Amino acid sequence: MLPAYHLDLNQPGFIADPYSQLEHLRTEMPVFFDEVWSKIFFTHYADIASLLKDRRLGRTMLHILSREELGWPPPNPRLANFYRYQDNVFMDWEPPEHTRIRSLVSKVFTPKQVERLRAKLEAATHKLLDMAESNGTCNFVSEIAEPLPVMMIANLLGIAEADWPHLRPWSAAIVKMYELGYSEEQMQAADTAAREFMACIGALAEERRAHPQDDLISGLVHVEEQGQKLSEDELRATCIFLLNAGHEATVNGSSLGLRALLRNPAQLELMKRAAHDEDAAFLKTAVDELLRYETPLPMFERYVLEDMEISGVALKKGMEVALLYISGNRDPLRFERADELDLNRNDNPLLTFGLGTHYCLGAPLARLELQVLFKILFQRWPNLRLSDEMEFSEGFVIRGLRSLPIEF
Repeated sequence: MLPAYHLDLNQPGFIADPYSQLEHLRTEMPVFFDEVWSKIFFTHYADIASLLKDRRLGRTMLHILSREELGWPPPNPRLANFYRYQDNVFMDWEPPEHTRIRSLVSKVFTPKQVERLRAKLEAATHKLLDMAESNGTCNFVSEIAEPLPVMMIANLLGIAEADWPHLRPWSAAIVKMYELGYSEEQMQAADTAAREFMACIGALAEERRAHPQDDLISGLVHVEEQGQKLSEDELRATCIFLLNAGHEATVNGSSLGLRALLRNPAQLELMKRAAHDEDAAFLKTAVDELLRYETPLPMFERYVLEDMEISGVALKKGMEVALLYISGNRDPLRFERADELDLNRNDNPLLTFGLGTHYCLGAPLARLELQVLFKILFQRWPNLRLSDEMEFSEGFVIRGLRSLPIEF
């Protein structure tokens, strides 16, 4: 009985500005079935928040039913390396297996532990701005937004600096598989990236077994040797996942956030003043508002693990639901003046990092990275402005900019 509607997520105009269409959907059909994607879409904040916290939905169904029972085709042999990685990503598991690995890595990402990275983060930010400053102009995305979080996560994991140039291309190829609709060429690129990335982490793990260091890979290797059930592939996939998840939100959050500031002069002035005054409390609030206003990871999916009902909608076991975080974050039923950027917004329970069991492990690090980046950026370049047309990347599920040319 649900209304049928096809949301063309890959249409460039929608990627660049999805908000008017999402507003229409929230009003006219807040829950709808998309036959092309074979998913039920939810657009309202309340429904999305409720479903994220409901244990009757999960990131996978393979812990309760086989592919044959679900009627899924067998894994594509051309994606053997990608599936070797994906099948061992703990964030796509359910408890107790999800809990087992998450507990091993979560200690590194507590707000207290992350705060210890502030000095390194500030030094890395200054270094990137120094490199860009000599030219008087730069592509903010490729020269600052992308390398900064990659440097931080790679350093945390213990990946050698010589391997850093490979990390972003590997990650970018792998995450294309999370879009709805991908090409044969993208499939091949993702499988190659997964193979090379798994081999890189495997080689590092072997080194750390012989010569432990103060990094996360050494810690995970040590835990494995103490008898906990962390297999070699789990170890490799966990490290890759942390790198991928640990920078995608920050790359897109910082570039989309800067774009939003440049399009809202009054809020830009507030940010400049806070950066000059080093107003930490304001910067925390402002970063959350930027992450609400422009959601860097707009949609997540869940499987229905048992029959249930929400808001009068019957969900049957085996269905897939698509949760449009980007719509929930602009829902006027939850946020006053939802389409306005308000860096002083205090009542701001954004959906950007999820909720419940699968709440984003790297949220404290992402928030700190953005707070430090915007503080230093506007301290050093208070007259920063656009120098040319910006360009969005392809893909909606991971939504961001390919270029954001600035001068200062």
